[in-house]
Formats: sequence, C-alpha cells, structure tokens
Amino acid sequence: MLKGRGTDQDIPGRFARQTRQACDDGWPELPDAETSAPQTQCAPETARSIITRNQSPDVPFTQSVNPYRGCEHGCIYCFARPSHAYLDLSPGIDFETRLSAKTNAAERLRAELAKPAYHCNPIVLGTNTDPYQPVERHWGVTRQVLEVLRECRHPVSIITKGAGILRDLDLLAEMAEYRLVSVIISLTSMNARLKRALEPRAASPAGRLRVIRELHERGIPVGTLIAPVIPALTDHELEDLLAAAAEAGASEAGYVLLRLPWEVRPLFRQWLQEHYPERAEHVMSLLRQARDGRENDPCFGSRMRGSGPWADLLEQRFRKALRRHGLDRRSHPQLDASLFRAPHPGGQQDLFDDAGP
Repeated sequence: MLKGRGTDQDIPGRFARQTRQACDDGWPELPDAETSAPQTQCAPETARSIITRNQSPDVPFTQSVNPYRGCEHGCIYCFARPSHAYLDLSPGIDFETRLSAKTNAAERLRAELAKPAYHCNPIVLGTNTDPYQPVERHWGVTRQVLEVLRECRHPVSIITKGAGILRDLDLLAEMAEYRLVSVIISLTSMNARLKRALEPRAASPAGRLRVIRELHERGIPVGTLIAPVIPALTDHELEDLLAAAAEAGASEAGYVLLRLPWEVRPLFRQWLQEHYPERAEHVMSLLRQARDGRENDPCFGSRMRGSGPWADLLEQRFRKALRRHGLDRRSHPQLDASLFRAPHPGGQQDLFDDAGP
C-alpha cells in the first residue's frame, strides 16, 4: 500500500476501452519511483455547465456544484470513485492523483444564475468530491464560487471533511448573518490510525472537531454527518462521534451506511484484506445483512440507511443518541432564498448596492 494514498490499485473503469493484466515473465522487477509513489496532478478544466440538478428523493437538495473532479483525500470508501470511469481513468489510484479543477466555475455559475428562468434553491457544495481537498489551497475554485453566491445572496450548504474551510471564515460569517450558509462536517472515526488508513489526506478527527467549534463560535450553522458507518469497524463509535460533535457545537446530525457501488466494491474489499484481514469477512457479512443479502443496494429509500434487523438497530441507536445530546432539539436555521438577486452581466452590482452581503 502506498503511504498517504487510499489505494495503490490501478483498476480499470467499467467503460475502459483497453485493459491490462500483469503477468510474471521471469524477469526481475525494477523499481519505478513514478509508479510506486504517484504525485498529485491537477489540470485546469473548462466546464460547459456548473450546476448539477438532482431528483433523488432521498437526498435533501435539488442542485449542487462540484469545483473539482477526483479527490486528493483518497477515502477508500468514496462513492464518487466510479465517476472517474467516465473520464477513462481508474476509479482507484487515478481518482486521488489525477484531478481537474473547474477554473471557470465562478464564470459559469454567474451566467447560469443570471438566466431569466433560474429559480433560486440552495446549492450544495461537496456532494461528489470535497470542495476543500488540499488542491483548493492552490486553485481557490471553491472560494471563487462562494464569492459569486455571496454577491448574489444565494443560499449554499457545504459538506466537507477538510480543515481548509477555515480559510473562508470571512465569507461564511458574512453570509451567515443573512441565513445564506450552513456547513456539514463529515466524521468517520475518532481512531487516528483507522482514519489515516480510511481517509489518508483528510483532516484529523481532532481537526474536524476544531472546525465545528470555530464555525459555531463565528455564528455559522454547522452540523455533522457520520459517514460512512462501517459495520464491525466504525459503527461502535456512533454515539461517541455524536457526543463529540454536539459538545463542539453541532446543531444537527445525520448518518449514512457504507455504500459500495460499482468499482468501489473491489477496492474496499482489497483495503479490508490489507488493513483488517482478521475481520474482513465479518464486515462484509454484516453489510450483506443490512443490504438484503447484497453488498450494495442502489434503491432509493434504503441505499443510505440499509434494511433489516442490524440496520434497524443502528437507526435506533442513532435516534437515542440524538435525544441524549440534545441534537433533536437544537435549532438549525433554514436557509433564506428570498434575498436572491440575479447577477448583473458584469458581476459588479455590489459596487452600487451597499445593502446586504
């Protein structure tokens, strides 16, 4: 396993035009620095559109923006890995090392918000790949998108496990005054060793709790998403994670059971054998129990939570922990879409309008 990477597997995507298979030809294998330790590459991409519409009945948003393709965090369980197959790249190591930044995202967003038929609903950042992965420090695409949304008084929610969001506290605090922003911080485990294997380049557990605390102190509504819950690996931490998030200032919480679509399944199985061989089969057995005998369930309604006795017990534990820590009673303000103003073609209306963020 490569240090600092979720996987070293170069598995082909299901749309690959060519596949390769390694074989032993009897010759000694020579070390190759490039293949053994691939560096992150992030290329600029010119997006033709930037707002993605969603009609899934089991997610609470209708439109999203993803500033990047691929994610350097390298989370082995990431359900977005298969999206790299559409680019003829590997959902394995390519997903976390061959990235692209949508450098015209702010320009495209301004154009799409200016359309006469546009109807304002909250936009979510981070639904596919993390908007605050390490490359954001260099490219700044997420901040550019937030600046457009602030300019237009457009509500936005952000989902991240990156501490880089603290660089944008100025924008977020300003937008929070007008109920234009909320943040969800993803938590997986408080075990630092397990986290390093699961999410090698994401913020530490302590770092994420610090983010929740700092956002809360600045008046920015913040919640947590315990995701993914992995049977026999992280599920025992559910109550502790909710307690820690509540103590740090989270005002709402949710959870998602591990999902293994398409190419994620063999990657996660290989990861289990590498890191936790003694419990690999137990993890998969419990997952099948919660997925009606399958290792993945793509059906709306059950894909996020699972079904059956084990999944029901997990939900009961979650609800009980919410009540214990007051997360079912805390106030998480609704975002306000009534303040939206379509951007001017030049994007300079704030020079002539001092009323608002």
